Amino acid sequence: MGIRALEEELFAEWKWNRPGFVADGVVDEDAYHASTPRLLFVLKEVNDPGGGEWDLRQFILEGGRAQTWDNVTRWVEGVRQLPSDAPWNALKNISKERRRKALRSIVAVNLKKSPGGHTTDPAALATIAAEDKAFLKRQFSLYEPDLVICCGADTSNTLHRLIDIGAQPEWKATSRGIWYHEFRPGKFVVSFAHPEARVADCLLYYGLIDALREILHAI
Repeated sequence: MGIRALEEELFAEWKWNRPGFVADGVVDEDAYHASTPRLLFVLKEVNDPGGGEWDLRQFILEGGRAQTWDNVTRWVEGVRQLPSDAPWNALKNISKERRRKALRSIVAVNLKKSPGGHTTDPAALATIAAEDKAFLKRQFSLYEPDLVICCGADTSNTLHRLIDIGAQPEWKATSRGIWYHEFRPGKFVVSFAHPEARVADCLLYYGLIDALREILHAI
């Protein structure tokens, strides 16, 4: 049974206990399996005051929204061409079609499957994610990623409180202060900013890509 079929089986159980459930996970299973490295992005929740009950995988496959997914597109493109670099002029303008092409190869997982607003309520996130701990653990076991990028303040801490994804974390910092650990040989979790962080897009891009260049070069 493939990843998507296993996701659907899991979500069929999960959604009955989680009103507004927003499915997430592998965007295009074939593209994910064919990609190097395999990328899993961990976020907190979708921003949807309307109440949820939709599929983030399909939303991303159709190009997503620029505010979040332009920067993720840049990260994906940057990782794919390491150790080479790219000038900002080649990355500045991201079209919907460019997002669709880059993002089909990723996994995107929210720790809280019910939607929230523009600003995450930390207490609600912690409570609901803890209630869904067993489901989240089963979901993460499906993907076998090479790089797990935790997006946003405390996302990594919440993930590691809930899920034993590999070896006990031995956190290290890159020379520029980005925290990461090797959860299996040659596979890494990186704690970084949210793609909508109030920082210049160029700084978000080069901050992560420079860190990954250093981390992966050390293998």
